[in-house]
Amino acid sequence: MKDSKSGWSDVEDDRRTKQIRVILADDHAVVRAGIRQFLERAGDIKIVAEADDGEQARVFIEHYRPDVAVLDIQMPHATGIDVTRWIRQRHREIGILILTAYDDDPYVLAVLQAGANGYVLKTAAPAEIIAAVRDVYEGRSVLDPAITQKVLGHLGGRNQLTPVESLTERELEVLKLAAKGFTNKAIGVQLGISDRTVQGHLAKIYGKLQAGSRTEAVMRAVSQGWLPPELGELE
Repeated sequence: MKDSKSGWSDVEDDRRTKQIRVILADDHAVVRAGIRQFLERAGDIKIVAEADDGEQARVFIEHYRPDVAVLDIQMPHATGIDVTRWIRQRHREIGILILTAYDDDPYVLAVLQAGANGYVLKTAAPAEIIAAVRDVYEGRSVLDPAITQKVLGHLGGRNQLTPVESLTERELEVLKLAAKGFTNKAIGVQLGISDRTVQGHLAKIYGKLQAGSRTEAVMRAVSQGWLPPELGELE
């Protein structure tokens, strides 16, 4: 377990310099060290704390309120899926990037349903992982290319068993902009509505599509044929 010792003054300094404040959780110290090294070399990313299990991750997230939590899936005491659900219940503003070696369908679907913003495999190049952290920070959804087809395939099969209610024209407009990485505020500006109204539309979209996150909602809409396939690649 490792955390920053300088306290809340660092929070204000990081925000003034626009550094992306990240908590990194992985139960392998060598892996954490490697990830930390190339993320901090990017210049605009700062690791404010490291945790070697899920419970420590929750403690640090509660204390530091990072911009992005980078989580492995299999960790002692609480999995990345458990931590993702916990974050979504308490700190919806925090971006969640799953960085793992697991590409098994149940893990992918469970963590997306829990509300993760991105899912990247540890086999990805450092530049791709850095870009994923930045994208999640900016409110975009990120899926490793190796994962995209798995999700589409699953949702396509599920489509035959669980029909979903059609989206309204306005809901489709909102979802298209969300798929392009627009934040709620930016979507509101584009459509001339408040960000609270955008949030309401997204809640209805998630309910209709039986989705737990933007990523799953977009993939589900693509599988239904309501959005073009290229939006399923998630900008």
